[in-house]
Amino acid sequence: MTTEIFDGAASLEDRILGGLDAEQREVASTLNGPLCVLAGAGTGKTRAITHRIAYGVHSGVYTPQRLLAVTFTARAAAEMRGRLRDLGAGNVQARTFHAAALRQLQYFWPQAVGGSLPNLLDHKAQMLAEAARRLRLSTDRASIRDLASEIEWAKVSMLTPANYLENAQGRGTPGGFDLTAVARVFQAYEDVKTDRNVIDFEDVLLITVGILQEDEKVAATVREQYRHFVVDEYQDVSPLQQRLLELWLGGRDELCVVGDASQTIYSFTGASPRHLLDFKARYPQANVVKLIRDYRSTPQVVKLANDLLAGRRSGGPAADAAWATPLQLVAQRPAGPVPSFTECADDEAEAAAVAQKIQALLDAGTPASEVAILFRTNGQSEAYEQALAAAGIGYQLRGGERFFARKEVRDAILQLRAATRAVAESGTPEPLGQLVRDIVSSLGYTDSAPHSGGALRERWESLAALVALADELVQNRGPQFGLADFVNELQERSLAQHAPTVQGVTLASLHAAKGLEWDAVFLVGLSEGLMPISFADTPEAVDEERRLLYVGITRAREHLAFSWSTARTPGGRANRKPSRFLDGIRPESVASSTARGKGAAPRRKAAAPAMCRVCGSMLSTGAERKVGRCNACPPGYEEQTFEALRSWRREAANSADVPAFVVFTDATLTAIAEARPKSLEELARLAGVGPSKLEKYGEDVLRVLTESAAL
Repeated sequence: MTTEIFDGAASLEDRILGGLDAEQREVASTLNGPLCVLAGAGTGKTRAITHRIAYGVHSGVYTPQRLLAVTFTARAAAEMRGRLRDLGAGNVQARTFHAAALRQLQYFWPQAVGGSLPNLLDHKAQMLAEAARRLRLSTDRASIRDLASEIEWAKVSMLTPANYLENAQGRGTPGGFDLTAVARVFQAYEDVKTDRNVIDFEDVLLITVGILQEDEKVAATVREQYRHFVVDEYQDVSPLQQRLLELWLGGRDELCVVGDASQTIYSFTGASPRHLLDFKARYPQANVVKLIRDYRSTPQVVKLANDLLAGRRSGGPAADAAWATPLQLVAQRPAGPVPSFTECADDEAEAAAVAQKIQALLDAGTPASEVAILFRTNGQSEAYEQALAAAGIGYQLRGGERFFARKEVRDAILQLRAATRAVAESGTPEPLGQLVRDIVSSLGYTDSAPHSGGALRERWESLAALVALADELVQNRGPQFGLADFVNELQERSLAQHAPTVQGVTLASLHAAKGLEWDAVFLVGLSEGLMPISFADTPEAVDEERRLLYVGITRAREHLAFSWSTARTPGGRANRKPSRFLDGIRPESVASSTARGKGAAPRRKAAAPAMCRVCGSMLSTGAERKVGRCNACPPGYEEQTFEALRSWRREAANSADVPAFVVFTDATLTAIAEARPKSLEELARLAGVGPSKLEKYGEDVLRVLTESAAL
């Protein structure tokens, strides 16, 4: 699409604004001043803001090179750039916060700092391990991962090693270390980076912020370059990113933000919806537009999503203040199938049942690429990989090998690039789709999929994805889109990791599914301890788990299935319970709620405030309630018992390749050490020891307690 098609005002509005609903049109036609768009899942927010940008460019309000659109993933930025190109606004920059800051840092470093920009550190693990060694601290892979996450949180929260300790109270024991030790590791890590002359991804933002704050000349240059800003997924902005945005703006208000507080699922990384929710307070003159028409999902799916959020109950003043009133989505699609709820005997049976349902969908014509299995933790994927493989169903693990890193994809791009010159010299135009088919056929592509599975099928699916992408781009960009254009597009997508669709069922965690959608979604493992996750031990953390399930539900366009199992392994004890979040939305709980309303069973009374068993004061935090005493009172355990439990936890976490707190939080470990339970029944009474953890770790915990008592 080129700008020549926009010849007049009528044509311009018709071509850009004509297909938008009333609220989207309001967003797209509000070109100046602060604008806040509260956009529910599936309401077309990306469509609204890309049409806004295109309308501003073609009407002359925006200069393309002076508008910066910012989002949170390279894939989302690449998708936005593609849409803008299709709308004839391809010169607009769409980047992640890190990419935009890095570009500025590379440009201004020589004049603001001098010399060459330090190398960018890809992974923190090696530097953190060296920092720990300098302090003579023993670490393993799980503890290093926990420390990396904690330091990332500290830096995006704009904390330093000097003020970390006073601002990190209540953060637990990252990596199994107390907060004083974490602060020392934080400082040592910064020292190691200085010695090696490297910076990490958080430093890119921090240094850019520092330069813009200290160098007025640089700040003025950036503000002259960028006059208008659009920020997508604004609910995920961290304090550091918000500060960078404020410095870019320099007191101006040409800002459009888009977000949904009900999709805040990254609080553990420092993201906060407060910037979105307080936007009107910061900019009293701002227009606020709500997008609530859901074009993605059927009424049945939308109702479940609305009901899930509406089912939230008060978690106390602090949690209630952090909970935003949800947008009430209104479905725009025709009615679809009723979502299913399935209880299975064990994890293996659940995976087999899901595979069977997926096969039925595939037989009915649903493409495999339009089916997803979503789970809370990556460790749950193995059972579903095995079940799909046993059923002969192809799949792709999101978060596994990247598409553009696959050998057949690299080989295909090399052959396409090599063919570009020959095609140009031949002077015989051939449709791009057929041209790509001819070129990749030597690598194993055929028009029909192979009947066998395994590596042959995976190779074909990768090549088929490239062919399908060529057809899609010709359809969107026009018949003039040629092989050279296609090769350039692949190069850009490779850098952004914007992979085309692969024909296979998607396996992904709920966090990784954010921003994606499928015709059919299977939400699995929905039992207490997994959803909400066992270490969500505060009302705020449970609220985030509820939002995470909401994100999972709203990924589904038509088919939606919930499932859980009552035991972990075949023949195991059936002591799991379905997630509390399913109460009120699954048929069984709806029936029981109705019965209670008729007086069949009394409502449970609200629990009384928990009190410290030592001094009698009220317990205010989840950690204190778990232990049963306030932090000011001395612990009631033997040091050797607690250390024995910590040592066992470290080994268990390392064996399962999970953070230590996933096994048991430090508060739960303290409660176990103080209570010294002598049976599984006594252990089960302690807060933080749910059915799944009792089944997985109960016998080991009792053994450790027995052995430590004998010393």
